[in-house]
Amino acid sequence: MKKVYGSAAEALDGLLRDDMLIAAGGFGLCGIPELLLQAIKESGVQNLTFASNNAGVDDFGIGILLQTRQVKKMLSSYVGENDTFMQQYLSGELELEFNPQGTLAERMRAGGAGIPGFYTKTGVGTQIAEGKEHKDFDGETYILERGIFADLSIVKAWKADTTGNAIFRKTARNFNPPAAMCGKTCVMEVEEIVEPGELDPDNIHLPGIYVHRLIQGDHEKRIEKRTVREG
Repeated sequence: MKKVYGSAAEALDGLLRDDMLIAAGGFGLCGIPELLLQAIKESGVQNLTFASNNAGVDDFGIGILLQTRQVKKMLSSYVGENDTFMQQYLSGELELEFNPQGTLAERMRAGGAGIPGFYTKTGVGTQIAEGKEHKDFDGETYILERGIFADLSIVKAWKADTTGNAIFRKTARNFNPPAAMCGKTCVMEVEEIVEPGELDPDNIHLPGIYVHRLIQGDHEKRIEKRTVREG
C-alpha cells in the first residue's frame, strides 16, 4: 500500500471535511505538523475541533487556523503564548475543554488502544471534574475521562521509513505518538524518509501500522522564547 505522498495537500486529499475532530501532535513549538496545518488552512474546512496540547503561537501551529476562524473547539492543556487563542476564548467565540497534560496524552493513547474511558485522580475537586462521573477505589476518589477517537491525526516525526515506522526527537515525542495512535487515519510529516530496514527496530517510537500517509518536507525550527546570556 502506498504511504508516501508528494505534498501535504495530496496526503490530505479526501480526508478533510467540516466539523471533524483532529488530533495534532506537538509540544509548544516543538514537533508541530506545520505543513499539514497549512494545507488544512488552505483547504477552507470549517468548524474543526482540535485535540492538542496547545495551539502554537498566533502565526504558527494551530494558531494560523484560529486566525481564519476555522476552529470551533480546542481540547488543550495550555492557552498561553497565543493571543488569538486567549481572545477568542474570553470572548466566547472558541469553546475550550481544558485537560491536564498527562490526562490529555492518556486520553489519546487510550483511544489508540481502543479503551473508551479510564479513571484518574488528576482534577478531582477542581473545575476539571465538573459533570464527570466520580468513583471511589480503595478509599480514593477518581473521575472518569473518555478516550479520544479522532477522525484524523496529524503528526510530525524526525525520521520514518516508507512503511511509516517513525522516530521522534526529544520533546516532540511527548504528544506525537499518542496523537498518531488515536485517529481513524493518521497523516505524518517527517524530515527524512528512509527505506525499510535502515532504522534500528529497537529505536522505533511509533510502529508503521498506525500511519496511513506520510510526506517529507522542509521545516522551520522556531524557538518560542529565545533567552540568551548578557554579553
